[in-house]
This record gives sequence, C-alpha cells and structure tokens, in this order.
Amino acid sequence: MNTTDRHPLVTAYLDAVARETAELPAERRAELLADLREHIEVSGAEDDTRLRAVLAGLGEPRTVAASALAEEAPAGTAATTAPGRTKLTAVLLAVSGVLILFSSVVGTIALIAGLALLWAAPQWETRHKLLGTVTAVAVPVLVLAGGLLGASSRLGPTELLLILAFALVVPAVGGTLLVRAARR
Repeated sequence: MNTTDRHPLVTAYLDAVARETAELPAERRAELLADLREHIEVSGAEDDTRLRAVLAGLGEPRTVAASALAEEAPAGTAATTAPGRTKLTAVLLAVSGVLILFSSVVGTIALIAGLALLWAAPQWETRHKLLGTVTAVAVPVLVLAGGLLGASSRLGPTELLLILAFALVVPAVGGTLLVRAARR
C-alpha cells in the first residue's frame, strides 16, 4: 500500500464506488476495488491534478458500478435491458426535434421523456448527458427563434428549409453520440 491509497481523492473515489456497488457480492466488490486501486497505483500519480486525471479516466463511480453490476447480473434481469433503454432514450431525443415541428405537444412529451431517461441513466457521464440535452433542446430554441423571426416577416423558404435540416440533423447526431458513448 502506498501513499496514493491514502490520498483523500482516491479514498473518496473508492468509497463512492464501494457504495454504488453495494449490491455486488462482497468478493466481486473487493476484486473491483483492488483492480481500481492497482490501476491508480500503477499510474504513479501523486499530485491532485494527475490523480484527478487518472480518476476521470477510470470514469465516474456510478458508471464504473453500473458496468460491474451489468456484468454480474444474470440473464433476463434489469441490467440486461439497459441497451434497449439506451436506444429508446437516444431515439426519443433524436426524433423530438422533428416531432416538435409537426406537433408541439407530442414533440414536447418525447423531449421531456427522453431527457428524463437520459439524466436517470447511469451509463452516461455528465458531459454526455449535457451534450444530449443541448442537441435535443437546440431545436425547440431554434423553432422559437424562427417563430419570432417569422412573425416579423424575415423568414423565407430558404430559412424554413434550414430549420428543417437543423431539426433533423442535430438531434440525430446527439442521439448517435449517446449510443456510441454508452457502448464504451
């Protein structure tokens, strides 16, 4: 055991992983924590900046725990349905932009449901959740701005086509990035 094990950042990180993996069998949790401790030790990081970088590279404790729990879960349990939920979240966010253009109520419901699923999901880090939120909310903001511009007669057919293209592409890109990030 070296001094890195006793560093407050490492202790807090490992404690968080231990709390998040309380459902794992004790042996598996101990193995996971030992692996994480070894990875941190091998990195040679001793100062706060390098330790933060190493811990960030390992992933958020909730994400590490979700991966460990998913590996441990028997077939047919909730952990094996995560890919379906991941795809549902990405699809809801990806189509919400187009739906808002055609039916503001349906689009808003899809957007809210997608955002709720996104922020409740453990498989994405905060930066991915922020990216998904920004790409999904960009369309309603653009539609609102377009409506305000359209009310002042500055919106022509070219601008309408650009809004439609934006509504199709930006949320789809956000959804695709979320699916890719969940696979990592």
